[in-house]
Amino acid sequence: KVLRAPVTAIVGYDSEFHRALPRLFPHNPGFAGTFEGPDKAAHRQDTAFRNASLQAAYLMLAARALGLDCGPMSGFDAKGVDDAFWSGTSVRTNFLCGLGHGDGSKLFDRLPRLDFDEVCRLQ
Repeated sequence: KVLRAPVTAIVGYDSEFHRALPRLFPHNPGFAGTFEGPDKAAHRQDTAFRNASLQAAYLMLAARALGLDCGPMSGFDAKGVDDAFWSGTSVRTNFLCGLGHGDGSKLFDRLPRLDFDEVCRLQ
């Protein structure tokens, strides 16, 4: 799938993102401290992974708004991708996403969805 895609985005996340927070989030100078220290590694990992996933969703929405098809993929050798593209950094791979114009004969129709009340609860 990757070899046939015109473009494949490697969506990664940086578990050391907090080091850039003083520059990127200047209105709260102490916020970076909430992620510092070895005891916060799991919190940094979860936050980085979640935020990368959200940002990648915006990327796919923008690509689709431009008329492109998106093929997000998991189930690949993430360590191999990390070694090839992120070696020596604190960045790790979240998922791959093929971007381009898909072959209409091979695209899936929209799959069934769960009803609202099956997945949501209002209180």
